[in-house]
Amino acid sequence: MNDMEVKLVLIHTLGLLLLCATVTANYVRPLPRKPLHISSSHSNHPHQVHISLAGINHMRVTWITNDKNSPSYVEYGISPARYDTVAEGEYTSYSYMLYSSGKIHHTVIGPLEHNTTYFYRCGGYGPEFQLKTPPAQFPVTFAVAGDLGQTGWTKSTLDHIDQCNYDVYLLPGDLSYADRMQHLWDTFGELVEPLASTRPWMVTQGNHEKENILLLEDGFVSYNSRWKMPFEESGSTSNLYYSFETAGVHIIMLGSYADYDEYSEQYRWLNADLSKVDRERTPWLLVLFHAPWYNSNRAHQGEGDDMMAAMEPLLYAAGVDIVLAGHVHAYERSKRVYNGGLDPCGAVHITIGDGGNREGLAHRYINPQPKWSEFREDSFGHGELKIVNSTHAFWSWHRNDDDEAVKVDDIWITSLVSSGCLDKKRLKLMNILTNQATETDAFIYQLVE
Repeated sequence: MNDMEVKLVLIHTLGLLLLCATVTANYVRPLPRKPLHISSSHSNHPHQVHISLAGINHMRVTWITNDKNSPSYVEYGISPARYDTVAEGEYTSYSYMLYSSGKIHHTVIGPLEHNTTYFYRCGGYGPEFQLKTPPAQFPVTFAVAGDLGQTGWTKSTLDHIDQCNYDVYLLPGDLSYADRMQHLWDTFGELVEPLASTRPWMVTQGNHEKENILLLEDGFVSYNSRWKMPFEESGSTSNLYYSFETAGVHIIMLGSYADYDEYSEQYRWLNADLSKVDRERTPWLLVLFHAPWYNSNRAHQGEGDDMMAAMEPLLYAAGVDIVLAGHVHAYERSKRVYNGGLDPCGAVHITIGDGGNREGLAHRYINPQPKWSEFREDSFGHGELKIVNSTHAFWSWHRNDDDEAVKVDDIWITSLVSSGCLDKKRLKLMNILTNQATETDAFIYQLVE
């Protein structure tokens, strides 16, 4: 091969690499931003207020007070400063090494009207907050971003989410990045309060929520104490996995860091939850967890494989439309996929662990890009999922590591209900559910014997 041929080969190779590049060619990436310095509240007023869905037509209000004698009730109504209803709740607290939390209040309010603004006050004093309930039917919009942390990029992400007209925020793990430094849970609560007190935040745990230390049995004590989700309302025995419904969508939040094999409590709960899903009432089925199953980034390769092997057949048979994950600090969207290959009846997998965390972005991808991978980019950002009706949804991803949100990726997604896939899968799902129940009973019987 002469010099000219070598040059042509190099040029051709460079061209292929550019075609495989995952970042917009004319995009100049901004420099990293430092962690935010947020002061914990020393006021006796309620602070770190956030809300979450808590069963049909109900909302859970969570807040913290430094005053241990502060009551756990919420006054609320549809007019400012006029509260015609009062709900009494519960409270908890926890200690972690030398740290002692404030009094953590959880109060469920309702029944509430759909698509309605309510004004509320926590504990009978302090500032008034307002929230808006989700609609009863389509359209409904979800904002999505994982791996938030507390940096300048986090603030940018939250500012951009605040500008979109969303109904519910979905967070697939890694909230505060406290990592055993408990005061960072407090500063995170202060950071997100302006958004989390107005729209329901539905979260699941990530690896940074697991704060194991010697002699501490529950490594999720901080997360579970502060971010109580509707696990009891959905028949789960653990705050690490649960489900909820809103406006024609059934959403399952799974735990990447809870046992998930076919004999685990989480698997049994998932089996039971899927058997109750009514696709006429909730034609869309979404699943969230932290560690992605389909990931062409070099970061965290293979970490979701065991969970995928255990649970993907069940989710496939149930006709899950979209799977949202975090963990990898970048964005990636797949085509419909199952068992590692393209499948028109599989789920669309979206990795969106790009909320702004302090560890930075995951820049290195595997090339060539897998056939199942449709779009990928190592930038901070957030997603918006607008489910328009029972058959169509519009997904868009907005790069947030600029000072303005830039929509970079979007796609219309058709529900599996409307595609005919569920008719093909119905027998398979029934067989899986029946066989699993039989095998579980046999396994339990062996343990007893």
